[in-house]
Amino acid sequence: MRVVVGLLLLLLGLCGSGAQGEAGGLGEVAEINQNTDPKDAAEESTEQTTKQTYPDIWTELRALRDMVVELNVHMELLQRENSATELVSLESRLTSSESRTSDLEKENADLQTRLSSSESRIDQLERENSEKPKVAFYTALTDDGHLGPYNTDITLKYSKVFTNIGNAYNPSTGFFTAPVKGVYYLQFTVMGLNADNTAVSVYKNNQRIMANWEQNNNMIQKYLTNSLVLELTAGDEIHLVLPSGQSIYDSSGNQSTFSGSLLFTL
Repeated sequence: MRVVVGLLLLLLGLCGSGAQGEAGGLGEVAEINQNTDPKDAAEESTEQTTKQTYPDIWTELRALRDMVVELNVHMELLQRENSATELVSLESRLTSSESRTSDLEKENADLQTRLSSSESRIDQLERENSEKPKVAFYTALTDDGHLGPYNTDITLKYSKVFTNIGNAYNPSTGFFTAPVKGVYYLQFTVMGLNADNTAVSVYKNNQRIMANWEQNNNMIQKYLTNSLVLELTAGDEIHLVLPSGQSIYDSSGNQSTFSGSLLFTL
């Protein structure tokens, strides 16, 4: 832009100088015509022919100046068009960015909704878990060694309580009482020593539901183990019975045990 302006100033200066030269030249021609002798006519004719070429040069310079002005105008139009194109491009990019931002906001809102739903579900599970009764017990029989044989059935009272979550087992009576309706897992192990025969029965609400025995003829230790999965209602009772004529051995080694837990509620 600065080059174009400089060129215009130069052309204007040349045009001004040319105009002064033309005026001066005409005056000089008049003076020469008045004072020149006939013998100089040929020289004067030659000078006049030379001066007649100047108007053509100034015409070309003016045309060149007009071309420069036109070029300048064209450049300004191009600059305006480029600015408009850039503006349209920026507007398009801005619209695209706004659309992407809107999509991200929607995705974020969806994630927030899902997170809230997950948190609500976790809170519900935590409440259900906290409200769900926890039942588990593990006991051993005695430290006195041999128990039995007796001439009548006796209820086994497992006096050594190691775990009693929910307090569903009563060591004073030997009874396990289901606190809620559900499915329970129960297991027992009894040991027979020397020539004693070993047996144990499982009772539910004073009704025998399982009988187990082991005959020992080899004067060695023998173990009897079994387990049950029972559906119990709240208040149902489970206890183990040593049949008459049978014996069990237990010591500080806890060879004879009784345990159970709640699998799930119903």
